[in-house]
Amino acid sequence: MKKLLIPFYIIFAATLLASCQKELERTNKNPNEPTSAQPDYLLSNGIKSNVDTYWGPDATMETSLLYVQYWAKIQYPDPDSYKPASTNIQTVWSNFYAQGVQDFTTLVQLGDSLHNPNYRAVGVIMRSWIFQQLTDLYGDIPYSQAGNIEKYLTPAYDSQRVVYRGLLAELKGAVQIISPTDNPILGDVLLQNDLKSWKRFANGLRSRIALRIADRDPEAAKAVFAELAAEGNFLLGPNDPEIRLNYLASPNQNPVGRNRETRNDYRISKTVVDKLKGLNDPRLSIYAALPTEPGSTNYVGVTNGLTADSASRLGFTKTSDIGAVFTATLAPAWLFTYSEQLFILAEAAQRNLISGNAADLYAQAIRASFKQYGITGKPVDDYLAQATVAYDAGNYKKSIGEQKWLALFSEGLEAFAEWRRLDYPQLTPAYTGALQGKMPLRLTYPSSEQALNGNSYKAAVARQGADLLTTKVWFDVY
Repeated sequence: MKKLLIPFYIIFAATLLASCQKELERTNKNPNEPTSAQPDYLLSNGIKSNVDTYWGPDATMETSLLYVQYWAKIQYPDPDSYKPASTNIQTVWSNFYAQGVQDFTTLVQLGDSLHNPNYRAVGVIMRSWIFQQLTDLYGDIPYSQAGNIEKYLTPAYDSQRVVYRGLLAELKGAVQIISPTDNPILGDVLLQNDLKSWKRFANGLRSRIALRIADRDPEAAKAVFAELAAEGNFLLGPNDPEIRLNYLASPNQNPVGRNRETRNDYRISKTVVDKLKGLNDPRLSIYAALPTEPGSTNYVGVTNGLTADSASRLGFTKTSDIGAVFTATLAPAWLFTYSEQLFILAEAAQRNLISGNAADLYAQAIRASFKQYGITGKPVDDYLAQATVAYDAGNYKKSIGEQKWLALFSEGLEAFAEWRRLDYPQLTPAYTGALQGKMPLRLTYPSSEQALNGNSYKAAVARQGADLLTTKVWFDVY
């Protein structure tokens, strides 16, 4: 057998080509371009992009704000009749996983590699907040295998119970490693690198999740509050900065304000206007704007789920828009407030999960909500003196549910979760609702999951129930 002889010039050419390739790779490297993510840039972008998702059209304006009847549609009314666009459902899921879970998992890893536990803690807290939004909204979700696409291309779904338990453990661990006196962080556009505020945010989320599980597992909920007490109840106080993102001018404006630059097909819901009027609530002039029709002196809300022609006949100028405090370019996005913290403690006291006076904490929560909008003194005193506002321990879910609903105005995702959990206020389904007289109780999974993660999707549906808007999630017991 003859040996195959490769001519020298071919060998030389191949060697030269390989050498040129390596030289080109060296030459084409940008010395000013980092080869790995910088934690401060990653943190800034991660916070902004995920708060935009939380506050923006898909998760709020076209879904949850309509479902809890804060807003209503005066044009293109399908979403207000419980017909969400598939793009809304997909965008929330995709953004929270790709821009949220993945980015903050990377930040956690960077915290480890840079030996800065504070970056790790902040990454865990933000990722936990995102997972809480996802499971509140969809139910069972990829959790334990999420954020590791190289290992888990088709991650399994965890039950909501497992997700909440996991988040409680992760948040507790994050609090334990936060060190406000060393290992500073940069890039924190949410809390300005204030690690004590991050600790309060984490503990606030722990108390929020504790109530999520309270109807299913009261002993586990009580254990969370006991842990917080043992750690000194380091929670949001009256003089602490609340957890909010302060938006800037374009291109870093509030996503609601950005949406208003090209369209305006929303109005305040008649449901919330009627409730505010019935309670003589001074927040009405903040939550709603007077109609622009000359001479208008009355706030006019729009019924949820009107047909296109009915909504059109009402007219833009004769109905009330949402107040500028929520729609302006610089309007902040609230993630967790002192008022919410007090409502949580009031309910925890009522349920005997902590010691305390539920009625007093309830009144403090209402005062904090009013103060959030600059209302103090006699108007608040007069409001609390009304029999319709007085705390009813015999039906605490009604008292807390209705006032918390008013306090969470514009925080669509959190309000949607609390309305399902507390069952107050008792809302009437949209006028032309597409769910046979029922209201949405979750979002359906995006179609991409059925196509690309089919086995995990099917297992979740078999465990949780049909993939419908009307299927209850685990925490929604009643």
